[in-house]
Amino acid sequence: VKVFCFLGSMIDRTGDCGPEIRRQIALGSSAMLSMHQIWKSKDISLTTKCKMVHAIVFLISMYVCESCTLKKVDQKRMDAFKLWCWRRLLRILWTARVTNKEVLERIKQEISLEGKITRLWLTYFGHVMRSDSVEKAMMLGMVSGTRRRGRQRTRWLDAIKTDTGLGIEQLKGKVQDRKAWQEMAYRIAESRIRLTG
Repeated sequence: VKVFCFLGSMIDRTGDCGPEIRRQIALGSSAMLSMHQIWKSKDISLTTKCKMVHAIVFLISMYVCESCTLKKVDQKRMDAFKLWCWRRLLRILWTARVTNKEVLERIKQEISLEGKITRLWLTYFGHVMRSDSVEKAMMLGMVSGTRRRGRQRTRWLDAIKTDTGLGIEQLKGKVQDRKAWQEMAYRIAESRIRLTG
């Protein structure tokens, strides 16, 4: 079987998360469009609308993101989707000369979509590392087998190391204190607000 659906997520034989991320973005876009009447309403404040986007639209598009490896192309897709959502919400025409930075400043977001995904990664990593499971063995590369020839793909664990700036042994020690780990995850997530021009 090349591709199959498991718990609402498409799993590829190659282990590539790209098709699943594109699918989740499409579902998020559909949800955003279906709420068009709400975004047009003048009875609902901008703050409430922003919270709805985070609670409904972004939640749909982030489904299973905690276990996905985001490549640069996927990050660009997520960035484009996020800005498309905010422009739809603010009803900014594509012909209007409004920069991405201005859009994000109008939204006044506390935590970005990238930040939310990073926090999911770190929370899930801490959860897996505190238990003795098959997931932990796979994550640490303790499963027997050979890797494919050529340049190796970026692994999920590599993203965790980059985000935290820590090695695997340091990470093993840090995750044992659940509260401190969650605080660190939130702090890193908060620093992920990108103001792209």
